[in-house]
Amino acid sequence: MSAAKKMPGKATTEMFDDIPVLQRKWRAALKPGDRLPRYEDVMLGSLGRLADHIALLKGDDVLELSRSGRYVQKWLGEERWDIPLAELSPDCATALSEAVASALRNGQPHQASAHCVRDGMVRTYDVLALPTASRWGATLVGAYVNERGAQYNLLDAIFSSTDDAVVSLATLRDADGAPFDLQVVHHNKSAGLLLKVASGSLLWRRIGEGSTLLASAEIMTFLLKAVSGGRGEQLEIEHEGRYLRLSATAFADVVSLTISDVTALKRRDASFRLLFDNNPMPMWVFDADTKQFLGVNDAAVQHYGYSRAAFLRMKLHEIWPEDEWDSHAEALERIGDTYHSSRNWRHLRADGSEIEVLTFGRRVAFDDRDGYLVAVVDITERRKAEARIAHMAHHDGLTDLPNREYFQERLKQALDQAVGKRVGVLYIDLDLFKNINDSFGHPAGDSLLKEVAERLTNAVRGANLGARLGGDEFAVILAADVSPNEASACATLLIDMLKAPYDIDGQEMVIGASIGIALSPGDGVTSEELMRNADMALYRAKSDGGGVHHFFEREMDLQAQKRRDMELDLRRAFANGEFELHYQPLVSIASDRISGFESLLRWHHPDKGMISPAEFIPVAEDIGLITQLGEWVLREACAEAVKWPVEVKVAVNLSPAQFRSRNLVQVVISALAQSGLSPKRLELEITESIFLAETDANLATLHQLRELGVSISMDDFGTGYSSLSYLRSFPFDKIKIDRSFVKDLAQRPDCVAIVRAISGLGRSLNITTTAEGVETKDQLDWLRAEGCNEVQGFLFSAARPAAEIGKLLADFGQHASRAA
Repeated sequence: MSAAKKMPGKATTEMFDDIPVLQRKWRAALKPGDRLPRYEDVMLGSLGRLADHIALLKGDDVLELSRSGRYVQKWLGEERWDIPLAELSPDCATALSEAVASALRNGQPHQASAHCVRDGMVRTYDVLALPTASRWGATLVGAYVNERGAQYNLLDAIFSSTDDAVVSLATLRDADGAPFDLQVVHHNKSAGLLLKVASGSLLWRRIGEGSTLLASAEIMTFLLKAVSGGRGEQLEIEHEGRYLRLSATAFADVVSLTISDVTALKRRDASFRLLFDNNPMPMWVFDADTKQFLGVNDAAVQHYGYSRAAFLRMKLHEIWPEDEWDSHAEALERIGDTYHSSRNWRHLRADGSEIEVLTFGRRVAFDDRDGYLVAVVDITERRKAEARIAHMAHHDGLTDLPNREYFQERLKQALDQAVGKRVGVLYIDLDLFKNINDSFGHPAGDSLLKEVAERLTNAVRGANLGARLGGDEFAVILAADVSPNEASACATLLIDMLKAPYDIDGQEMVIGASIGIALSPGDGVTSEELMRNADMALYRAKSDGGGVHHFFEREMDLQAQKRRDMELDLRRAFANGEFELHYQPLVSIASDRISGFESLLRWHHPDKGMISPAEFIPVAEDIGLITQLGEWVLREACAEAVKWPVEVKVAVNLSPAQFRSRNLVQVVISALAQSGLSPKRLELEITESIFLAETDANLATLHQLRELGVSISMDDFGTGYSSLSYLRSFPFDKIKIDRSFVKDLAQRPDCVAIVRAISGLGRSLNITTTAEGVETKDQLDWLRAEGCNEVQGFLFSAARPAAEIGKLLADFGQHASRAA
């Protein structure tokens, strides 16, 4: 039987030529400016025989077959017109709808292929969809359909392409009607290759008289059994180093034989057996339906203590503790083809002991049954070690009391559970402990701390908790809705108990204790607040001479507390990278463009939000952090400015502390070198306070900076005592008019006079003048009239993060273009 059938050559050639003809006709009918050609110009007129091959479709939401030629009607098996496409045979309807949809979507002819199976034969058709416009506004699509010419038998194609050998056999019977041999009536190419016979030489031969694999007695018996049984039979054999699986099905006296090479499958199975049996990790296979063990390896037998025979009589639930049966069963219901432990499980060993495990599995076929291969990791010892580590992580190594971290966790829990009830925190500091260490040495001091911890443990009971925070500092949580009187009584008891004499290696030692008390919710609602306030109360108790307790009071110098918090936050903020730079544009009045940006330090506190520089800069100066901050600002600003257009400068404020450090010039050189920024694009802003001390040294530094090519600007000009003398002592590149003069510019003549004087001074000395705090159009007009060179303020933009610089530059560029 031939796999392909050819149509007459001439007709096929003509039909293939139709598609380019129709495409040219469509393009020729398309008039300039029209989206689609007119239906009449494409589909009417000189179509000739092509009209038989064309179907006309219309409709935007639901496609409808409007007209069809005789060839199309035969292809569709439908002669009716004006019917929805959905009523046609699905293969034809799909081919037409897809081609039409593509043509309508693109507004162009669309060519597609369609494959239809009729009577076991596969036929391929060309479909060309031509979208057109009709005079009444609807879109019509002409679909040309024609068979490509070649067709093939689907069944033959499938059998010829499979790697399995397929042989059809006819049964031969003797005079008594008993089957004794079989004759080959058909086979595919793979059968010839597997049986090692020349093409066609096996056809119509009796297999019993041949020398092929089929002639073996084992296979002959297998085939005759299939004939007699009239049902499917399977056989696996090994032949010349390969494993073959034979499947035979009889239909009366005709037998269909399929031979599959399963060598790779067998080798995989052998590898699986090798890895399974000899794996040191406990493994088993269980039935996916019954949950019965189908196989266990030696490691599982050893680890669990059950014999192999006992294992194979058991089901999974028998190794689960009874209280976990439900959770195990639920987990099994959710597993797919592969799974791993979503949690730790408990398993029972043969001796009744429990182990903690993780399990990992995947679906497998095992002895022709659907099952799961499971590997088990025993984590019992690991969990014990983790528990020991967890204890060590939460307890003090010397005294075994809870440590600071665990104390904070328990305090948070107590506060969460308090629901309006009071929780107390006692901070304890040992008096005279340093004397013990200095006089008797650290071993004696450690022994004393252990004794203190033992007394604290005996005194603190129930839901309360005693802890060592570090050194000779201890703390207690009173969690049971404690009153101030009860907290006071507890503190008195602890002080009396801790000041009693200690016997350390035969030596009597006496110390004392001071205690600070904070109670929620009045002294704080978080663990951090209570601990901080208890610490402040302890400081007061120590200040009173020790040996006493003191409650926290809100009047304990709230400003000092605020300052302390600010100091701590500042150090943490710098370490954690909480600072960022914002940039405010400096706008040239003459060009109406951004000439530079002033970099302004911002602190985004994780809890308090943005903190004003007026609050944190003085504190940073006092604690010596301002020099590091200033260096960071300089490097960050230079690194950002190098990304801007070359004509745009960056201005950085310098603090007096940076001048005092005496390495300012090296810091500037380093920042410029690391960033690659030109010195001409860096502007350093200083205030008059730099001149108030060590004037000669500061002037020398400024001159060195000028020699680098950096610009120097005097900030807040006009507000100091000797601003004019500064201009004489150092040739500034820029002076900045303070915002206090700009604010009332339109209302106060004296402000106008001052601005006019400063601008005139700048022009005379060839110094740029910049006005700060410009917020209104009137102020800008006054400054322009008075000859000010540059402005900055909210009228143009507040300080913005670096990510918004590009947009600011672009917006100002567009503004300048419109102004031009």
